[in-house]
Amino acid sequence: MVQFALLMKWKIAPKKSNDLVEQLLINREIKTPKKKEQFFHPKISDFEKDLEIPGIRKATDRILLAIKKEELIIVYGDYDVDGICASAILYKGLTSLGAKVLPYIPHREKEGYGLSRLGLESAKDSGATAVVTVDNGIVAVEQAKYAKELGLDLIITDHHVLGEQKPEAYAIVHSVKMCGAAVAWCLIKDLIKKELAQELLQFVAIATVCDLLPLLDLNRAFVFEGLRILNKTGNPGLLALINESGISAGNLRSFEIGFLIGPRLNAMGRLEHAIDSLRLLCTKDIIKAKRLAKLLCDTNASRQQMTIAALEQARLLINQEKKIHVLASKEWSPGIIGLVAGRVCEETFRPAIAISIGEEISKGSARSIDGINIVELIREHADILVDVGGHPGAAGFSIASENVEIFKKRLESHPLVLPEKEKILEIEAEVESEKLTKSLVTDLQKFEPFGMDNRKPIFATKNMTISDMRTVGNGKHLKFKADDVDAIAFGMGEQVSQLKSGQIIDLAYNLELDTYNGNNKLQLKVKDIKLS
Repeated sequence: MVQFALLMKWKIAPKKSNDLVEQLLINREIKTPKKKEQFFHPKISDFEKDLEIPGIRKATDRILLAIKKEELIIVYGDYDVDGICASAILYKGLTSLGAKVLPYIPHREKEGYGLSRLGLESAKDSGATAVVTVDNGIVAVEQAKYAKELGLDLIITDHHVLGEQKPEAYAIVHSVKMCGAAVAWCLIKDLIKKELAQELLQFVAIATVCDLLPLLDLNRAFVFEGLRILNKTGNPGLLALINESGISAGNLRSFEIGFLIGPRLNAMGRLEHAIDSLRLLCTKDIIKAKRLAKLLCDTNASRQQMTIAALEQARLLINQEKKIHVLASKEWSPGIIGLVAGRVCEETFRPAIAISIGEEISKGSARSIDGINIVELIREHADILVDVGGHPGAAGFSIASENVEIFKKRLESHPLVLPEKEKILEIEAEVESEKLTKSLVTDLQKFEPFGMDNRKPIFATKNMTISDMRTVGNGKHLKFKADDVDAIAFGMGEQVSQLKSGQIIDLAYNLELDTYNGNNKLQLKVKDIKLS
């Protein structure tokens, strides 16, 4: 076989069942009746023990005391979707209890990620006595000491990986089993009315999808139940954002959250100030909601253009011989370097770090491949870093600009053991073309919501005959028929010269229904093609 399009090796899961649905369940290690029930009908109540996070009782006792004594509470969030949604959950929850509460979202460029001395001083100056972090704080050891010096009771709620030392806070509510918004929800859910706790699950669902949590077990339940709320939402901000994004409530899935809603909520924190995204989620004013939704969408469009330009520059800096790509530029906004690192990592199948060089302090963002724990790799060089945090697959850090070249040389000379430079395409099953039906699509829809560890299934069908070959989208995409089934191959338009009607191919694809312009036709969304 001659490889076509991307340099991908097909890895087809071992066949364990003739029933395709059963095969997909086996691929996900869902084998018992109980596991199947939890997968197809997930309920948060099935995971009560995971919701009982240590530290909640102490934290809520302090919150209730603050409410009783009319003390000001600061909800200290973060500028990404998880942090914004977590802040909205606590702000709405606490205000419903009559608390005096103010949200604080750090500015990405001026303050960086997480707790800062500036932010804590702002909390003190505002008259607050308690600070509750959401989606940050678990590595803020020095900042926790400073909070104590200022006389602030610090309650940390977070889901990030714990560092070598635990911060000395008044209370810590920490779980790595869920996103930051979910931890915040666990903190507040038993203090507020049941109806409000249910309503806030829509924010947990958005955060869980956007923070790339595995969509199995508890996180699947969060998204499953949260989507039910989101599709009936009465939240003015979400309704305005959904409308401005060109979609409609009622049929939202994880795809719409991850690719349409999430990027718009993220855009403000990348380029401006994420407080406007939080204002959108919290406002009750329909006019204000429409104005903020438009602002988010316009800012996201600017972010897209900046990312395209930065990515073009980054590609020119790549040395294909390196095991890890450390790329830096003074022209890149700190708000888009994570996107640049992610795309470089995806395209080269190598860990990638993008650094926005500042006058004195530079910001870095890293993305990694399976098997390389990028946050631990970066932490090995803590002696020349200002701070670092993140997950095995993604990390962020600050570094003195004078140390960027030293950092780059250290990382590039690190004796990494990497897999072969070959992208693996995980294929769930081989399917005969005559079994590709609308009823199969209906069966596949039961596996929603799709996401991390529950990807939309990719199938392979061999020896398909192609016909009606043409390009669409100004030559960018391929459209054709394979055994008389419609197929679309996005981004493969330039390969049209390699194909002709009557040719026999092997196809890897997602199976879906094309509903564009009122259609309801079976369609193969092509992932890769191999020629005979």
